[in-house]
Amino acid sequence: MRMGKGPLSGVRVIELAGIGPGPFAAMLLADLGADVIRVDRASAVKAGEAAGGTDFSNRGKRSIAIDLKSEKGKEVVLRLVEKSDVLLEGFRPGVTERLGLGPDDCLARNPKLVYGRMTGWGQEGPLSHTAGHDVGYIAITGTLHAIGRAGGPPQVPLNLLGDFAGGSMYLVVGILSALLESRTSGHGQVVDAAIVDGAAHLSTFIHGFLRGGLWEDRRGVNMLDTGAPWYDVYETSDGRHMAVGAIEPQFYAEFLRLSGLDKEDLPAQHDRSGWPALRERFAEVFRTKTRDEWTEIFVPSDACVAPVLSMAEAAEHPYNTSRDVFPELAGHPQPAPAPRFSRTTTETDGVPALPGGQTRAVLEDLGFTDAETLLKEGAVAQA
Repeated sequence: MRMGKGPLSGVRVIELAGIGPGPFAAMLLADLGADVIRVDRASAVKAGEAAGGTDFSNRGKRSIAIDLKSEKGKEVVLRLVEKSDVLLEGFRPGVTERLGLGPDDCLARNPKLVYGRMTGWGQEGPLSHTAGHDVGYIAITGTLHAIGRAGGPPQVPLNLLGDFAGGSMYLVVGILSALLESRTSGHGQVVDAAIVDGAAHLSTFIHGFLRGGLWEDRRGVNMLDTGAPWYDVYETSDGRHMAVGAIEPQFYAEFLRLSGLDKEDLPAQHDRSGWPALRERFAEVFRTKTRDEWTEIFVPSDACVAPVLSMAEAAEHPYNTSRDVFPELAGHPQPAPAPRFSRTTTETDGVPALPGGQTRAVLEDLGFTDAETLLKEGAVAQA
């Protein structure tokens, strides 16, 4: 086995290639030290789809290209399963079963296998076999409805909330939990990670506020949804923005002090009837200086105010460079592996695996003695 660094060193993961949250979950496992072998379609090599080395979700992995429609190709995957701890797939329910690579097929070969399944709607239910994307998953859970300003439409938070927070992260938590349990029981199991489940679970805190009468079920009128003027973004004189999150009274007091505002001249912080006046006053003040001028005033301080940076700016910001949050990897700034560990440190070379780029090496590393025959017969392909 290829031994990497990180707390998951020694764990082998088979990823059946897909898009979005599945590959990101596998990347996170690779970042944490797992040996991730991505199974790409043989046609991805034959059709020349191996171009483009900036899909960072494929970093730290090895790719083997296999003809999954052939019996010999399917057998190669099952032989990989025998030597692995985890299989991860993101197809619609029933697809891997039809391929002969479903949970029953794989667990028969490796009873301790953790079989991770990533879908939007889950393995069961009236929508389980329909197509979907992040925006629809977070819409049906109520989370999209809550994001946006008063009087405006829901605002789409990229695909971070559904695909990656509600999907990838919950799949990884499920896989790691099942791996830990298997050490005691000696048995593997299936992890059904649905984005709708994860997105709903992420909103537990807000649901508690709602049931407790501390949250209104409409946008832009609550403490954390831009309803409160002291938790919002404000335009500066140069057309950029500052983010304000001065919730606690001591932080709010520091915010007022550094802003040059007098508490006695303003409505009380939690007087909702005074929020429009507070917002107007804050907006006026922020428009008197540039974003960078305000940054000099507020950062660092306990006012809980920060500049809104573009992605390009974030990679070069002194705070991020001091922590090496966006190291230069494979010729590009990339987000560093997270979280960080005191002893089993994580690292990645940042190089995305291209389809079939390591086919021969993976087969030989895992003890296949028929690698050349498999290549000649087309069961596998090498880039």
